[in-house]
Amino acid sequence: MAHLLGAEQLRLEYPTRVVLDGVTVGIGDGDRIGVVGRNGDGKSTLLRILAGRQHPDAGRVTRRGGVTLGMLEQADELGTGRTVLDTVVSGRPEHEWAGDRNVRDVLAGLIADIPGDTLVDDLSGGQRRRVALAALLSREWDVVVLDEPTNHLDIGGVAWLAAHLKRRWPAGQGALLVVTHDRWFLDEVSSSTWEVHDRIVEPFEGGYAAYVLQRVERDRQAATMESKRQNLMKKELAWLRRGAPARTAKPKFRIEAANALIDDVPPLRNPVELAQMATARLGKDVIDLLDVSVSYGSTPILHGIEWRIAPGERTGILGVNGAGKSTLLKLIDGSLAPTTGRVKRGKTVVVATLDQQLGDLSAVEHERVSAVIATKRTSYVAGDKELTPGQLLERLGFTSAQLSTPIKDLSGGQKRRLQLLLILLDEPNVLIMDEPTNDMDTDMLAAIEDLLDSWPGTLIVVSHDRYLLERVTDQQFAVLGGRLRHLPGGVDEYLRLGAAAAGSAQDAGRATVASVTSAGGASAVSSSGSAGAGSAAPAAPALSLGGAERRTAEKELASIERRIGKLQGEIDGLHVALAEHDVSDYTGIAALHDEVRALESQRDEFETRWLELGELLG
Repeated sequence: MAHLLGAEQLRLEYPTRVVLDGVTVGIGDGDRIGVVGRNGDGKSTLLRILAGRQHPDAGRVTRRGGVTLGMLEQADELGTGRTVLDTVVSGRPEHEWAGDRNVRDVLAGLIADIPGDTLVDDLSGGQRRRVALAALLSREWDVVVLDEPTNHLDIGGVAWLAAHLKRRWPAGQGALLVVTHDRWFLDEVSSSTWEVHDRIVEPFEGGYAAYVLQRVERDRQAATMESKRQNLMKKELAWLRRGAPARTAKPKFRIEAANALIDDVPPLRNPVELAQMATARLGKDVIDLLDVSVSYGSTPILHGIEWRIAPGERTGILGVNGAGKSTLLKLIDGSLAPTTGRVKRGKTVVVATLDQQLGDLSAVEHERVSAVIATKRTSYVAGDKELTPGQLLERLGFTSAQLSTPIKDLSGGQKRRLQLLLILLDEPNVLIMDEPTNDMDTDMLAAIEDLLDSWPGTLIVVSHDRYLLERVTDQQFAVLGGRLRHLPGGVDEYLRLGAAAAGSAQDAGRATVASVTSAGGASAVSSSGSAGAGSAAPAAPALSLGGAERRTAEKELASIERRIGKLQGEIDGLHVALAEHDVSDYTGIAALHDEVRALESQRDEFETRWLELGELLG
């Protein structure tokens, strides 16, 4: 494997602390490296040093002659006075970039909804991020360095980006170095992981799931198993082992010792107990949306929404930017009245929202953390334990010294954690979380997930972070074409629906090229169209079925749902068997893989029919 880029004995020191000390790393052809670590431990600093955009205090960076490197930083630097298309294609003649398959793919995948003649000065923050990413990916680089590339991308956009990076270079060529809090994305694109902590960089084999396994094994070998049996890494590992067992078959190292750690770990949540507690706090009635529609002027946003939210329900909401997710949340929290229909609320319902704006903290930004906490209740019950606000702060990553810090001096991630703590201390029984992963590192996300596992209320989460969504919610819905649609197949089903609505990636690419070169520049393709996961087009009107035909279709639909559930149970059982199988028994593993593929094929056929019936029934 040819060396592309590396560093020797790096040291970087700020006036108050040392960030990196004695760090030596190397990147070769074919490397796909995910970088993880706590906020402030030096992940972005390491990337900037390797990219040559920041100089270390000691040590040196080496780069093979002729190697090209492109980097996306967290701050998007776009030239002023330029159009979107000119920024992305960088002045190349139309015949040159229009004939480049990679450029067409990037245009369709990231900026198909932004007219090409729009000035970058007029773009929103999210649009600027996508344009900056498109400008980087439309060029050829030997090494691509990405710092939080999934910010402002919806789930479809993240799926497109992962697929693009996996096919960008032939096997064994090129290199990728990425920092992101999106753990699903890390698992998809990374073949190795660097953890930046305590001034060093520690390498691990495999993506995020493999990193978690090895990190637990590292703790075990350090004789800390008993003292840390209840720590967050064990719970995270239990989720990886039970919720996505196929991932544990990927790492090329012994996992028996790590698996032994979780043999006695209970399920992440006790749904029966939580539902009983939620019912006791909420009663049987929570919030019902009854034939609700919302329009802004003459523009319809949502229509025909019928949703009865149950006590203790944990729901994830999916949809592209602009689909109407925020409007749906406003209907639930009561800040928006429907245009037609009715929203019915239980008498004991108390709704709280963890939003993206941190508006709740602006009024107290000059006060110290301890003073704000003192205005709240003195204890909080998490599961069967009663915690003080100080213990909750510690659980959410605050140190005792930070209690005296003014809120305005906290980092973005610390403010998000404090906002969540203040909400929990108010003890709402319906919690809405709108993009809660912003500014969070992976360890802190695990801590918040752990806290939510024992929260006995109704939880509604809007997030583009697939890992978090699947981890903390038990069911998912999508806002598609202004309607709310249940997703029995979860995120995978959402992506399939997007693919069916958007058409083939080739058609999306051609439509995008035509749109960005037209005089008006208006695009008819979703921003995630080429990924097969963009916004769904409005559903065609349901066919008119007679009474007998409708009953027959409904019976078939119910039968298919039962069959899909049974097949999924069998598939999950085989995944568990694969994870526990003797790795030296190649024949047995191959047979299990064949069984899985056969069952998955049957399930896919049933799901296709399920979608057809769903469209017929409206």
